[in-house]
Amino acid sequence: MKKKKIIVGNWKMAPRTIDEAKKTFAGIKKTASTLRNVDTVVCPPFIFVRELAERTSGKRCLVGAQDAFWKEEGAYTGEISSTQLSSLGARYVILGHSERRAMGETNDMVSKKTDASLRAGLTVIICVGEQSRDQHGEYTKRIEEQLKQSLSQVQKKSLSNIVIAYEPVWAIGANAVRPASPEDVLEVSILIRKVLTNMFDRESSHIVPILYGGSVDAKNCGSFMNEGGANGLLVGRASLDAKQFSEILKVAEQSAKRK
Repeated sequence: MKKKKIIVGNWKMAPRTIDEAKKTFAGIKKTASTLRNVDTVVCPPFIFVRELAERTSGKRCLVGAQDAFWKEEGAYTGEISSTQLSSLGARYVILGHSERRAMGETNDMVSKKTDASLRAGLTVIICVGEQSRDQHGEYTKRIEEQLKQSLSQVQKKSLSNIVIAYEPVWAIGANAVRPASPEDVLEVSILIRKVLTNMFDRESSHIVPILYGGSVDAKNCGSFMNEGGANGLLVGRASLDAKQFSEILKVAEQSAKRK
């Protein structure tokens, strides 16, 4: 059975203005709305969520957020709750991104944020991934620990609203050791399925889409979905270029049609 691909654009702290955001989103939506086998999610900065959410149509191009706090309200200066994001029109939220983990976010914090976000009706994209790889495979234990602790409050009935994104930190950015290969992605996808099976059961583990995130562009994205077995992608810089991101969406559409 063919499954839809999920392509998520993480805009991080860009673009600079709402006019730029609307223009880019319009370009992405133009392509996304024509694809039957791809669900597109754009995660802009918090301040652009409502404006873009009001421009969505149907379920093929939705808006998400890049983080959420675990409390619904209170004296937490600068934080935004899942309930507030949902009220603005967000339908997804990214939690535990490697950049936030680098700023001190822990698995326990991701777990609490996940629980709050699910209760608010959001689909949660939980990011996991190792800082480096060793010859003895110790990095797999880190990924397993991130998964188990981040999902510790999730019940089996909520797995349909969970997405896992694999981010190999060692393969991302200017300090990358080397690009990740489809084989790297397939290996970790199998590991993630195994952990999910042990936590829940085999059938439930296959409900959860596994995305790849890390220096993705229109040229390499197909290999991560076809040979790497990823159910979709978490795209950073390329998602701010409507033309390039649209090319990624088209590749995903073709990948989803493969038997």
